[in-house]
Amino acid sequence: MTGNQIKGKGFRGALRYNLEKVNKDVAEILDHSFASTFERTIMKEIQMVKVLRPNLQKYFYHTSINFPPGEDLPNDKMKQIGLDYLEANGFTQHQFIMFRHYDADHPHLHILVNRIGYDGSVVSDSNDFARSEKILRELESKYNLTQVPSSKEAKMRAITKDELEMIKRTNTPSHKVKLQGIVRKILQDKPRLTTEEFIKALHRNMVDVLFNQASTGYVSGISYQYKGVIIKGAKLGDDFKWGSIKNKINYDQERDREVIQQINAKSKFGKGLSAQQDDRRLCKTPESSKNLIPTSLSDGHYLEDLIRADSQPEINIERALKLRKKKIDNKVFCVFK
Repeated sequence: MTGNQIKGKGFRGALRYNLEKVNKDVAEILDHSFASTFERTIMKEIQMVKVLRPNLQKYFYHTSINFPPGEDLPNDKMKQIGLDYLEANGFTQHQFIMFRHYDADHPHLHILVNRIGYDGSVVSDSNDFARSEKILRELESKYNLTQVPSSKEAKMRAITKDELEMIKRTNTPSHKVKLQGIVRKILQDKPRLTTEEFIKALHRNMVDVLFNQASTGYVSGISYQYKGVIIKGAKLGDDFKWGSIKNKINYDQERDREVIQQINAKSKFGKGLSAQQDDRRLCKTPESSKNLIPTSLSDGHYLEDLIRADSQPEINIERALKLRKKKIDNKVFCVFK
């Protein structure tokens, strides 16, 4: 589950928005603490409590709790999760109303709360985002729901809808989640590894790497390959970008220049594509490049020795191009027949 929070002084606007959803049959009220669910009644009761803290500006708390696609819980269970969330946040003696929405591709709750309690006490909003995430992780465990990385972990990039569905279907984490765990554990277990030690640790965990290295030796990015899946560091999350990684290991551009060059030369994958995608890309002859014939690959990068048709004997590429892919020593060649 993920949670979004808003604090302010506009209870009426959020209430009206949600009640309109109910009137349109795309939402329903699961629970509330008011005498009735009419806007006028609710706002009258809110004002009666608000006078206990007339100087408090941001008395209104609004959270949406979002469940993964496919995690379609019955109303009674979703209601109990909402109530547990309120209790864990300290909203035990506070006015609230809870809505379930049906207007998105995933189940979600909206809960509107008065931060001012019936006794005039106010729930602190200090560290409320961290507190909310901790509560959500506990509720996921309590109700056996899909475990979603917190924002702290998911400086690791958030998992996608397809990945969530796969996790639920197979009960195993995706390759991306596993890869995040591998890299994070290496960095935590042995801080300040040299670049070479970091790469060897990845290799021991069946992870291959490719660096985006300029001729000057400057490295601007890193990509990972795990079980045939290639993911750029930026796609894994901020903690896995090269800009973050190099600050967590003992990296020196001049010293490690040759090491990285050698790793790139031995790398078994191309720039951000799987080997299959690379094969198809190389062996394709789009309209814009019919006069170019790619002939070889080496050092883990595509070195396209392009032979222009105007410097070759005349050939009918339309008719003659029947491509066959051959893999030799991890190099791929397009063979013309």
